Amino acid sequence: MKADLIIKNGEIFSNGVFFRGTVVVKDGKIISLCEETNGIEFEDCIDAEGKLVLPGMIEPHIHIREPGRPDRGTFLTETMAAATGGVTTILEHPIAKPPQYSKEILENRIKDADDKCIIDFGFYGAAGSKYPEKIKEMGEQDIVAFKTFLHEAPEGRNEEFIGLTMANDGEMYFGFKEVAKTGKLCAVHAENNDIIHKMISHFRKEGKVSSIYHCESRPKIAEYETVEKLLNFVRECGVKLIFCHISTPEAMELIKNAKLEGLEVYLETCPQYLLLTEEDVIKHGVYAKCNPPLRKKEDVEKLWKYVNDGSVDFIGSDHATYTVEEKERGREDIFVAPSGFLGVDLRLPLMLNAVNEGKVKLERVIKLLSEDVARSFKIFPQKGIIQVGSDADFVIVDMEEKFTVRKEENYSQSKDIAYVYEGIELQGKPEYTIVRGKVVMEKGKINIENKGWGKLVKPLK
Repeated sequence: MKADLIIKNGEIFSNGVFFRGTVVVKDGKIISLCEETNGIEFEDCIDAEGKLVLPGMIEPHIHIREPGRPDRGTFLTETMAAATGGVTTILEHPIAKPPQYSKEILENRIKDADDKCIIDFGFYGAAGSKYPEKIKEMGEQDIVAFKTFLHEAPEGRNEEFIGLTMANDGEMYFGFKEVAKTGKLCAVHAENNDIIHKMISHFRKEGKVSSIYHCESRPKIAEYETVEKLLNFVRECGVKLIFCHISTPEAMELIKNAKLEGLEVYLETCPQYLLLTEEDVIKHGVYAKCNPPLRKKEDVEKLWKYVNDGSVDFIGSDHATYTVEEKERGREDIFVAPSGFLGVDLRLPLMLNAVNEGKVKLERVIKLLSEDVARSFKIFPQKGIIQVGSDADFVIVDMEEKFTVRKEENYSQSKDIAYVYEGIELQGKPEYTIVRGKVVMEKGKINIENKGWGKLVKPLK
């Protein structure tokens, strides 16, 4: 039998250890791991001498605005951006026009993604109080989890948030009860909007609308108070929650202790909360605005303890696309600008750089960006591991290569808002991204002929 592809001479990460050898691929699957290539016939070969062969990265937190706002980004542009960062599978959070709160909307989004995505994809379903009867229906679909926001739709964005919000404790109680019946996870944005709205009103009355007041308007207590409340809903309703983009050590400590108590909860953070500070908001203004906000340096440094002790389950980018015009609306009033920025292309390089700086072990990064994502969302061992029978998803990495981040090299439709990492030098770069045996990225370049290669990933029942 002739293999479709072999990757030889690389340091292959499999079942927790590295070994020098060869991966053999046929029909999109890994069919052999061996030390020598003697006697193997193959169509294509990649020589990974001096490189690491890692399982393909899985992005658990990305927003794609198609079909409602293709000017911000499409399934094609944003999966191309993801592929440059070693991502072979995305799991998309619903903020679209409309978000997928029903079977019909989900089917339309799958159809839209299927002929555009360069890499594989999965979907969260929207859960909200407006259509509680749809939660059961969505729980029977091929979604990896639910997502809900704990506030009303932001002003002017009703269509993007319809069926996606539980705006008060009563709605949360009944909503989480319905989600619990499905057995699926539910991702939450844990911030107290009563505190935030009061703070914004207070600052605006005082004319305090410069960039730093975005951070000041969302104090740490807005996050950790909400986490504590949500943990009580976990205890009462039996719902299994994913705490998205956690940014404070206090919240991480609460979630760590809840796990020790035996609650099934998951902790996600993002590179920006580990590497950037509120000084970056002062420097970059609207382009560094995100929710929750970037924190003080002393808080950022404390988060690494939870990354390294196993409390953090996975790291997502919270990749969010907007136009320059949308961001610039907040130039004179930071509260007007939409929140979020790009990151799916740099999630792995940023964490590889952190490995080179001694902040975290490489083996831990692989779990946080791939293996434990796959395990949490029940797509393991199809994804997240290099072993016989798994999908042939790989990222080949050069840990020595240094490069400077340039936004013009980003494939995202919204690359012109990508200022926060512009010009920084990183060490550790993805050289190849391979999805089910097909090379979709080589040396930073995407082969557009692979448009539509990505397929829907379904969780194990």
